[in-house]
Amino acid sequence: MADNAKKTILVVDDEEDVRNFLKIALMEAGFNVITAEDGNVALDKVEEQIPDLISLDLVMPKKSGAMFYRELSKNKKWSGIPIIIVTGHARDDFGKPDLKELTMSGPGIYLEKPVKPTNYIAAIKNILKMDATEEEQETAEMVEMQNTLKNVIDDADPATLRKIKNILDKNKTD
Repeated sequence: MADNAKKTILVVDDEEDVRNFLKIALMEAGFNVITAEDGNVALDKVEEQIPDLISLDLVMPKKSGAMFYRELSKNKKWSGIPIIIVTGHARDDFGKPDLKELTMSGPGIYLEKPVKPTNYIAAIKNILKMDATEEEQETAEMVEMQNTLKNVIDDADPATLRKIKNILDKNKTD
């Protein structure tokens, strides 16, 4: 798909500085950007204009990212909107259960805050199957591999974790 066809991204995050940071990164990459501070406002924004992709925080007041996603997926008009999760709670009790549910049922790509703009844009272009530079393609692949490895480690039993650690330790000395 040609990059000159402007895509619209809805950024949903309760932290204003994060919303603005992501908005600026997206605008500099040529995207149209809509923002929302929680899941309720995001639903209103989607009702007004269906975005090409949603950048979604998990832990927010009023309506969490997981609750928003569940409502979105129940609506046939909206259920196909691609989502990338951007969260600071991937590893804690606030977000980990929701992240696990969402990566299993829908959006499999997530980035942990603080987000690097290059990783963010590369992942979005990859999800939207947009033209990307070789560097952006490599970055998107790296983000996907990191997600896969984090999920494997999170779900691993102690014996598997020891094997992974031994492999990593061996690679350090080689």
